[in-house]
Amino acid sequence: MSALTVDDRARYRAKPSVLDALKNPRMLTREVLAGLVVGLALIPEAIAFSVIAGVDPKVGLFSSFIMAVSIAFLGGRPAMVTAATGAVALVIAPVAPTYGMDYFIATVILAGIFQVILGVLGVAKLMRFIPRSVMVGFVNALAIFVFSSQFPQLIDVPWLVYPLVALGILVMIVMPRITRIVPAPLVSVIIVTGVVLTMGLTVPTVGDQGELPRSLPSLFLPDIPFTWETFTIIAPFALGVALVGLMESLLTAKLVDEITDTHSNKTRESWAQGVANMLSGFFGGMGGCAVIGQTMIGVKASGARTRISTFCAGIFLFLLVVVFGDFVGTIPMAALVAVMIMVAIGAFDWHSVTPSTLKRMPKSETFVMVATVVLVLLTHNLAIGVVGGVLVASVLFVRRVAHFVSVARTVAGDTVTYTVTGELFFASSNDLTTLFSYPSDPHSVVVDLSGSHIWDASTVAALDAIETKYAALGKSVEIVGMNESSQRMRGRLSGGFE
Repeated sequence: MSALTVDDRARYRAKPSVLDALKNPRMLTREVLAGLVVGLALIPEAIAFSVIAGVDPKVGLFSSFIMAVSIAFLGGRPAMVTAATGAVALVIAPVAPTYGMDYFIATVILAGIFQVILGVLGVAKLMRFIPRSVMVGFVNALAIFVFSSQFPQLIDVPWLVYPLVALGILVMIVMPRITRIVPAPLVSVIIVTGVVLTMGLTVPTVGDQGELPRSLPSLFLPDIPFTWETFTIIAPFALGVALVGLMESLLTAKLVDEITDTHSNKTRESWAQGVANMLSGFFGGMGGCAVIGQTMIGVKASGARTRISTFCAGIFLFLLVVVFGDFVGTIPMAALVAVMIMVAIGAFDWHSVTPSTLKRMPKSETFVMVATVVLVLLTHNLAIGVVGGVLVASVLFVRRVAHFVSVARTVAGDTVTYTVTGELFFASSNDLTTLFSYPSDPHSVVVDLSGSHIWDASTVAALDAIETKYAALGKSVEIVGMNESSQRMRGRLSGGFE
């Protein structure tokens, strides 16, 4: 890992800091309450993701507790929550049913090791290659994904669920207009739960989602043979978990950066995710990554800004399921569904789909955004959607830039000058050889590259081909105007393509 400079430390310094929050009772209260809301919201999803991964519900709950607490100290993005996630659950799902729990835990630990290695190698720097249109598509797909994931709790349920969800949403709309001291999602959960318990209503509860653990997680060392065969079994799944987890975590960190108008250390976040996954595995957890929905609950809905909220989310999650499990089990799912619906509505970038924006935005940008959303919804995988969106954006960019190259032909006596303007790389230089009038040109040919730049070997090969064609006709070619970088590349590569 490269050492941070003084400027880097200043840039990544958390604002507000943990110390600022500890000195400010109002801010500290907001952070703690935000952690409580997030801790509540983590419970049903951790249970649901455990089911997807084919393991006991306590595996997901333990993972969420361990990862949230550890990332609060290790992570590079304050206020971001890390826990068990659906994306990781989908990747690792085949392991436990096929190979058993020991292989499952070994896969989680190896995924953490991969993430530490990728973090040290600087994988976070690749984030700058993700265009804004892909980021917008990612956010919109996430919002749709979060919203649609609530459907199982709204289909084939008692009719009382619907007015309870409506009540929860109404509270979250009205509460911020009254006060922002107490997070609106927490007030909503309390009111909806109070109505259900007071009136004795029979509706689905958190307890119906699965059995809650009653004790601390214990050290788990997987009993597997340390052989190459074992590695070949778990490595593909572990690498998938590592890549999906890092991508989702780094995109979430970037999103929180934009919401809070602050910077975060993505390299630190990368290796910290790996350490958190390793700790999760060693204590019998299923692993995970940044959870965007719960992070939005904390940051956007509850106003969290420091590591205190993330730490409290993990601690409250543990206390709620282990100490107050009986009470938590009575919380109606309708209360948490209302919170997640409001998170989805708040996360969606509505500005990106307004008629005025669509009219003003280049069609290629809109297409990339839509492609990202569609890929996520079709695959149920945010990572695949983002990678696909980046590929689509890259193809469209290359196609657009390739058309920016122009060649102007000027004849003066026995000399013809071709003035090339634009960036020369594989997409634009492949057609470059077709833009010259070889038979009809005079004996002396000048190719002026003062308005262009050579980027790759394809362009050097094209220039060599042009010289070869003219030489075959007994004509001389002089290439002029190359900048220093282009001269170095051509000098190094010219003549090496025959």
